[in-house]
Amino acid sequence: MHDERRRIEERVTRLHDQRIKPAIYAATVPLAVEAWQAPGEPVPFQEAAAASYESFEMGTPWGPPWGTTWFRMRGQVPAEWAGRHVEAVIDLGFVGDWPGNQAEALVHLTDGTPLKAVNPLNQYVAIANPAAGGESVDYLVEAASNPDILANDFAAPTPLGDVLTAGDRPLYTFRRADIAVLDEEVWHLDLDIQVLRELMLELGEHDPRRHEIMHALDRSLDLLDLDDIAGSAADVRAVLRPVLAKPAHASAHVISGVGHAHIDSAWLWPIRETKRKTSRTFSNVTSLADEYEEFVFACSQAQQYEWVRDNYPHVWARIQESVKKGQWAPVGGMWVEADGNLPGGEALARQLVHGKRFFIEHFGVETKGVWLPDSFGYTAAYPQLARLAGNEWFLTQKISWNQTNKFPHHTFWWEGIDGTRIFTHFPPIDTYNARFSGEEMSRAVRNYSEKGGATRSLAPFGWGDGGGGPTREIMERARRLKNLEGSPRVEVEHPDAFFAKAREEYPDAPVWVGELYLELHRATYTSQARTKQGNRRSEHRLREAELWATTAALHAPGYTYPYESLDRLWKTVLLHQFHDILPGSSIAWVHREAEAEYARVAEELEELTAQAVTALGGGGARVFNTGPFARGEVVRTAAGAPAYVEVPAGGSAPLTAVEPPQPVTVSGRILDNGLIRVEVAEDGTLSSVYDLRAQREVLADRGNLLRLHTDLPNYWDAWDIDKHYQNRYTDLLEPDSVTVVEEDPLVGAIRVERGFGKGSKITQTITLRAGSPRVDFETDIDWHEAEKILKAGFPVDVRAPHSSAEIQFGHIQRPTHTNTSWEAARFEVSGHRWVHIGEPGYGVAVINDSTYGHDVSRTVREDGGTTTTVRLSLVRAPRIPDPGADQGRHRFTYSLLPGASIADAVAEGYALNLPLRVAESAGEPQPVVSVEGEGVTVEAVKLADDASGDVVVRLYESLGGRARGVLRTGFPLAGAQVTDLLERPLEDAETDADGAVTVALRPFQVLTLRLRRAEVD
Repeated sequence: MHDERRRIEERVTRLHDQRIKPAIYAATVPLAVEAWQAPGEPVPFQEAAAASYESFEMGTPWGPPWGTTWFRMRGQVPAEWAGRHVEAVIDLGFVGDWPGNQAEALVHLTDGTPLKAVNPLNQYVAIANPAAGGESVDYLVEAASNPDILANDFAAPTPLGDVLTAGDRPLYTFRRADIAVLDEEVWHLDLDIQVLRELMLELGEHDPRRHEIMHALDRSLDLLDLDDIAGSAADVRAVLRPVLAKPAHASAHVISGVGHAHIDSAWLWPIRETKRKTSRTFSNVTSLADEYEEFVFACSQAQQYEWVRDNYPHVWARIQESVKKGQWAPVGGMWVEADGNLPGGEALARQLVHGKRFFIEHFGVETKGVWLPDSFGYTAAYPQLARLAGNEWFLTQKISWNQTNKFPHHTFWWEGIDGTRIFTHFPPIDTYNARFSGEEMSRAVRNYSEKGGATRSLAPFGWGDGGGGPTREIMERARRLKNLEGSPRVEVEHPDAFFAKAREEYPDAPVWVGELYLELHRATYTSQARTKQGNRRSEHRLREAELWATTAALHAPGYTYPYESLDRLWKTVLLHQFHDILPGSSIAWVHREAEAEYARVAEELEELTAQAVTALGGGGARVFNTGPFARGEVVRTAAGAPAYVEVPAGGSAPLTAVEPPQPVTVSGRILDNGLIRVEVAEDGTLSSVYDLRAQREVLADRGNLLRLHTDLPNYWDAWDIDKHYQNRYTDLLEPDSVTVVEEDPLVGAIRVERGFGKGSKITQTITLRAGSPRVDFETDIDWHEAEKILKAGFPVDVRAPHSSAEIQFGHIQRPTHTNTSWEAARFEVSGHRWVHIGEPGYGVAVINDSTYGHDVSRTVREDGGTTTTVRLSLVRAPRIPDPGADQGRHRFTYSLLPGASIADAVAEGYALNLPLRVAESAGEPQPVVSVEGEGVTVEAVKLADDASGDVVVRLYESLGGRARGVLRTGFPLAGAQVTDLLERPLEDAETDADGAVTVALRPFQVLTLRLRRAEVD
């Protein structure tokens, strides 16, 4: 037989694309269209329905950036179309095929009922099959003219990312608004050919099945009448039916398909637009569920459900019905799909608590898994937190984006820092927006790492990255691929069903221990520094408000615990931990609003904390310590004078100065407090940090060296920092001034001011206080650079085989060497409040109050000693997608802590982030709880969410070893229970003869205690 592959393949392509596809709609009549441009922000349906509309012609430009245009569309189904499949087809002027990053619309009936959205790849709205024809069509269509932010493929910055800079030139040209007849036979032929052609092209050149499909397609097209596509479609399909009916091989891979629509809660659009995206997508999904009884849609992010509940009650009711029918699967159990590295430990717990509770309350569904397909790496604390929230499985896909190393597993047990394991899956289809193309099916099988051990994987299908969701075309592909020779089998099912089958089939799956580090998007630890600072400070302010509100509720008669306010504020903070807000990868509008939200959160939390403290009784100045460790520290009085005070953990003490261990002396540029001697060089760096206790020099070279690097990654500007950034830099060694600014027995401080770059300025106050070895660098930057990153480096004279960085409820160790490509790929990593390096007998910590990104490297000097350098990433200047990212003022503090153990790093990390509070309060309440036992650390103190009055305390082991401790309460205790994160009892806690709770923790174990108060006469 002659090789005719090229002729046949080209014939199939031309006839399908140029003749069959255009014939899908057999007849059309135009709708009459009128338009009304909503002024400013979107308006409710009722306002749009009452507006005055003007005639609108097809081919007319419409839609300024971020505008909303309402279209009234009217028409009548011709009588001769009676009984046929009739649809409205709307093309707003779509460009490309990305449904989530351009124009989109929601179609309403005139009574305000949402019907369905229209997107680039989902342009139809079904009209009920008219029995006798003549049905009237009357729609109000809310069209959003959202700009395509990435249209230039990251080539240059765009002003379109903020309504304040986007301008008002119309972006789109309306192309089509018709009533049309869908020729179902032609439509099915189109799908038959698509599926077979794509499968054929993925099969091997010598695979008989490829040639069988090819010749069947060739024969079938001989029957296609080019003058009557509709009339000949059935004959063409009849020839293809036998090749579509051949069953898959018995050993074929099984893909569990689950509908999905990855809707970023903000990204290339603001939060207000996400609220509308959810209504559009969820309308599409519930409509599709009516068409396909086997359809199952998995949807995460309780926040998005709440938006729909509050703003689109019709859509909310349809979701509830779909959940009851088993076609809608709430998954994930988190408030939003949060960033996987940056939220604090308690915040990550609250993500799970608030998400799980929402689904239980509104649907009676307890989600079983964590659904995080798109986040930029995952903390090793996740397995324990997920299991403590009642989850059994974890799903992500993003690690397939690794830049250097291919992750070795697709189905595995993931072991966290405490030893907890959770069954985990990475879809080998390598997308969370699958459409069941032949290439995707082939890739899933080819890529699958578990061959020989397991036979199934999961594929989330549907258009995402902005929504849209599954379409009927994707469902039809799934039906054809259910059991087709040459392809994996597709089963549409609930993700819980997939995980149950996968775990049963593969119980001895391999184990991955530690963090799931993404070898890409490393700059998300640093970009948009003010957003990250807002998150960090909000987390600590929430801790503070909860602790003192609990204290007041226990000790202040008449005080009412602010349940509603704290719940609302937590949800605001949790929303902004979404994986394109907190990482700094959203447009300018998103981050502008985030800064404003954080300011409002700070103001309200400050008021709540002040109310609680005041309720304890006014009349005298007291110092309040929100941290988990007792502190002797210098504070400022109301007049600004320094005072040294001692305050118990989680408690308060009178503002009564006590004698510090030794005063601070200032001599020239030298600060000395008897513990540490710090010498500032003429260039403003640290020339020496001498540990007087250990009698050793801490630094191996200039300390606090500010280095400005050129920072232009290959592609994703706000997301990525590529290794070549290290090769070009400028050290900031020419200060404008170095000045002693405080010389007090309790505080010594030297200020260094520098101008650099394109008009940027940095002022640092280097401070040493009595009684503390911590050196603080209070930093004020006026930043005007572009495509740069600023780092602060501390080259330390220790031979450290690894660094330790704080993560949620513990810390993680990372090698400082680069023996393998896995280690070399970690040239930028994340941490929370501290990074520690050390050798046996001596360590140093670098602490911060708002930064996350850092790098650690090592060199061996000519004298044989080893220099281990920690560098904090302070601020970046990407221009895409926000051309003004990080520009302007930044204020933060980082610190050097010489002679530090891990325990010291933990304590000072809390101290820097939870400064002592001085306030008027004459009350002297005992701390709500006090803890004895090294490593037993209190993370949260609050009243139980059920308003029972029980006190909830979250503890963890913070040092990485076993710990035993005793927890005592500042109130009469009637009983104690160990609970899950949702405060549901697991078992009774152990108490001793004195009524104190005894705890025994494994390394990094998280323990939640529910303490019942005794009745007091």
